[in-house]
Amino acid sequence: MHTAFVLGAGLGERLRPLTDQLPKPLIPVFHKPLITYAFDHLMAAGVTSFVVNTHHLPQAYAQTFPDGSYRGAPIAFRHEAPVRLETAGGIANVRDLLGGEPFIVYNGDILTTLPLEPLIREHQQRGNLVTLALRSVGPAQHIALDAETGLVTDIRDMLGTGNRGTHLFTGIYICSPEFHDWLTPGKVESVIPIFLKMIQQGEKLGAVVLDEGDWWDLGSRAAYLEAHHALATSGRNPAPALHPSAQVSSEAKLTGLNVIGPDAIVEAGAQLEDCILWPGAHATSSSDLRRCIVRIGITATGSHDGADL
Repeated sequence: MHTAFVLGAGLGERLRPLTDQLPKPLIPVFHKPLITYAFDHLMAAGVTSFVVNTHHLPQAYAQTFPDGSYRGAPIAFRHEAPVRLETAGGIANVRDLLGGEPFIVYNGDILTTLPLEPLIREHQQRGNLVTLALRSVGPAQHIALDAETGLVTDIRDMLGTGNRGTHLFTGIYICSPEFHDWLTPGKVESVIPIFLKMIQQGEKLGAVVLDEGDWWDLGSRAAYLEAHHALATSGRNPAPALHPSAQVSSEAKLTGLNVIGPDAIVEAGAQLEDCILWPGAHATSSSDLRRCIVRIGITATGSHDGADL
C-alpha cells in the first residue's frame, strides 16, 4: 500500500475561530501540524506518497509544505472549488493521482496510533472492495459488523436491518481501485450512500476492529485540549511543551499543562493554566488565562477562561 489520500478539505466549523486562521488538519499539536501525524502514521505502514484535497484556506498548505513533500515523500494537492466535494466526490476528483493500486483513505482531522498493518492485511486477504478500520468503543457506534464474515451489514440502520450499529468508524479505510467505478466525478457526495449501495448489491464492504492504540477526533476544542493532555500524561507527546524558540519569563506563573509554540512570548506576571499558545502568540503581563487557545500572532491581555483568542 504505497499511496494514501488524506482528507484536508474540511471546513472545521466546530473549531471556529481556530479554523479561521488554519484548515483543521493544520492546527498545531505539540508544535506540529495535525496532518503530519497522519503522514508519520502512514509512512510507518509503508506509504510512500500522499494525495491531499484542499478547499478552505488552501494557501496554508502551500506555506506549510512549500516544496510539496514531507520527510521526502511527495504530496500532490488537489483543490476543490467552488464547492467542497465531500468524501466520495473528493476521491473521484483525485482518481488520476491515485494510480491503479489499492489506496488508503485517512481523515485529516484525526489523531491516532492504531495499528494499520492488520487493516492492510485484512483488505488483501479478504479481497474486499473497501475495508474499514473500526473500534469497538467510542462516541458514535454507527457501523453494524458481522463478526463471522467480517462484512459491514448496515450503517445507522439506514438499510432497515434493525441494527443501529456496534462499532465506531475511525475515518481510515482502504479502497481497491475498482471503487472508482462506484463514484461520479464532479458529484458532491459522501461515501456513506456508496457504502450502503455496495451492501445492497452484495459487494464486499469489509471491516476490521482495531482497538489497540489511541484515537481522537479533533473536531472540537474540548477534544483538541484533551488530546494534548492525553499525549502528555501518556509520555507519548512528540515534543517538549515549551518550544525552544518560545520566550517564557521566569516570573510568569504557569500551572497545569501549557503548550507554548515557536516564537510565542509569555511576559513576567502573566498567569497561564492549561493553555495552548500557537506560534507567535503573546501573553502580556496583564493576562490571566485558563484553558485558553491563543492563535498565531494574537496578543492576549486581561482575564479569560475557556476562550479562543
